[in-house]
Amino acid sequence: MNSPNAHPGVLAGFAPPLAASLSLGVVGNCAFSALIDARGRVVWSCLPRFDGDPVFHALLGGEDGENGSFAIEIEDFAHSVQHYEPNTAVLHTELWDQHGQGIAITDFAPRFQSRGRYFKPTMLVRRVRPLAGAPRIRVHLKPRFDWGRQVPVITSGSNHVRYVGEQQVLRLHTDASIAYVLERQPFLLMREHNFLLGPDETLEGGIAETARHFEQETTAYWRGWSQRLALPLEWQDAVIRAAITLKLSLFEDTGAIVAAMTTSIPEAPGSQRNWDYRYCWLRDAFFVVRALNSLAEVGTMEDYLRWLADVVVGAKGGHVQPLHGIALERELPERLCEHLPGYRAMGPVRVGNQAYEHFQHDVYGNIVLGAAQAFHDKRLLRPAGLAEFLRLEEVGEQAVRIFDQPDAGMWELRTRARVHTSSALMCWAACDRLSKIAHAVHQGERQAYWEKHAEAMRARILRESWSEERQAFAESFGGRDLDASVLLMAEVGFIDPLDPRFVATLDALEKTLCDGPYMRRYEAADDFGKPETAFNICTFWRIDALARIGRVEEARAIFETMLKARNALGMLSEDTHATTGEMWGNYPQTYSMVGIINAAVRLSAAWDTVI
Repeated sequence: MNSPNAHPGVLAGFAPPLAASLSLGVVGNCAFSALIDARGRVVWSCLPRFDGDPVFHALLGGEDGENGSFAIEIEDFAHSVQHYEPNTAVLHTELWDQHGQGIAITDFAPRFQSRGRYFKPTMLVRRVRPLAGAPRIRVHLKPRFDWGRQVPVITSGSNHVRYVGEQQVLRLHTDASIAYVLERQPFLLMREHNFLLGPDETLEGGIAETARHFEQETTAYWRGWSQRLALPLEWQDAVIRAAITLKLSLFEDTGAIVAAMTTSIPEAPGSQRNWDYRYCWLRDAFFVVRALNSLAEVGTMEDYLRWLADVVVGAKGGHVQPLHGIALERELPERLCEHLPGYRAMGPVRVGNQAYEHFQHDVYGNIVLGAAQAFHDKRLLRPAGLAEFLRLEEVGEQAVRIFDQPDAGMWELRTRARVHTSSALMCWAACDRLSKIAHAVHQGERQAYWEKHAEAMRARILRESWSEERQAFAESFGGRDLDASVLLMAEVGFIDPLDPRFVATLDALEKTLCDGPYMRRYEAADDFGKPETAFNICTFWRIDALARIGRVEEARAIFETMLKARNALGMLSEDTHATTGEMWGNYPQTYSMVGIINAAVRLSAAWDTVI
C-alpha cells in the first residue's frame, strides 16, 4: 500500500524517480537516440527521429514525474552503478537493493551491417538479468505522444503490447509477463528478460534470441568502429567516448548532424535561455566533421556532404540559412509547449528554432571548410572534384557579397545586428579554402581569383576588428566588446598565433571572460542579460590558443579540469557553471564533445615517445 506521503504512483518499497539532471547515458544508432538516467530510467527519446515527438519526455517534466518514461526498478533500492561496454554505445546499469541483491540492465539501439547495409531500426532494446539473489523488480512503461498531451490506447497480445497514438504506434515485444508490465506489478527476477520497444512490426525470430543477436552484433559494430580510430596517445578513453557520441548525433538517412539531442535545457538556472537544438547547424556540423576527420573517421564527413550538397544547391547561389531540419526542412517555427513545466520546472519548453530566419554570415565559411577535405583526401569512396568545386564557388561568391554586412553572428543574437568579426573571419576562410581547392582541381585562374579576395578580406579584418582601446580583436568591426569567437582566428589559420595582436587578445579575453579555467562567450549583455555560465567550446578554444602560443602546461591543466566537469559517463552539455561545476544547456552538446577531441589531439604526447 502506498505511503500517504509517497510520490504519486510510487509503490511502497520502490524509490521515487530521480530528480532531473544531466547525469545521463546516451544510446542510439544514427537514426534515433535515448537518454537514460543513473537508475536506468529512459527520460528522453524522440521518435521516429531526433527532432520527432518525445515519447519519453520525463526530462522536461510532466504531471506526476513518471509519465513519459521507461523504468525497470528494483525494490528496496540502495545504489546504482553505470558504465558503457568499452568502446561501444552499449550501456550497462546495475541496480542493487538493501539486501545485497542486484540486477543488470543493458540498453542499446541495434546497429550493424546486414545484407550489405546498416541495419538500424527505430528500436530500443533493454535486457535485464539478475546479478545476485532474486530481487523483486517492477517495469514502468508510460510512453506519451504529442509532447505528453496524448495518452496512447493500449492493446496487447501474448508477447507484445501496442501503444497506439494518432500519429504513430509503438510495439513492445517482451518475454516478461504482459500482465505484470501492464499493471506495473512487482515480480521476482529469476531469469533474464528482454524488452524490445520499436515499430509496430512482428519480430522475425524469438524475443530472447533476437535481443541476444542484436546485442552481439551491435557490440561488435562499435568495437570495430572504435578500433579504426586514429587516437592520440593520451586521454584515449575520453576521445573514444566523445567520438562515439558525435557519431550518435548523425542522422545517417540524410547525413545531417544534430547539434544536441534535447530541447529547452536552460543555459543557466532560470535564465529562459532555452532552445531547441535537435536540428543541423552548418557551423556545428563542420566542427563535428573536422574533429572526426582528425581521428581518421571520414565516413561521417561523406554522409554529411550528401546533406550539405543539397543545402548548397537549394540556396541557388544566394542566402543560406544557418540551420535546417535533418531532412532539409527550411522552416522551423518556434512554439511553446506550455503544458510541460520544463527541466526542473525551468520553462519554457520550445519546439523549433527561430534562428532559421537569421542571417549568420559565418555559414559560408562553415560550408566550404566542411567540404574542403573531400578535395584532398584520397581515401574517400566519393572524392570531390570539379563539379563540387563549381557548386562551392557559388557559396564563395555569396561570402564576398556579404563579408562586411551586419548579421546576427554565431551566437544568434535576436535583437542586434553588427558586422561580427567571427562572421567576416569565416567569409575569409571560404575564400582562402576555395583558393586551395582550386589548386587541387587544377584551376589556376580561379586559385588566383580566390586568393585575391582572401587577401583583401584579411587586411580589412585585421584593420577594422582591432581595438586599440582594448588591445584586442573585438567582436565586431569598429567595436570594443570582447568575444571568445575571435580565438578561431588561429584555429582556421587566419593569423600566426604568435602574432603579438593575437597573444594580446588572448590575454584580454582571459582577464575579461574567464572564471578560473572556464570561459564565457562574450562580455556584452544580450537579449537576456549577461551570460552566467561558461560556454564549454569557448574554454576549449582557449585551450587550443594556449597550446599554440606555447603555454602548454596551462592548457593541459585546464583540459584536465574540463575532463573532470564531464558526467560519470564521459559526456558534456553546452555549459558549465563555474561555481557549482554543474552542467547546463542542451545535452549531449556536439560542440563540447568536439572540444574534448581537439584538445586531446593537440596536447597529447606523440606515440613515438613510448614505442
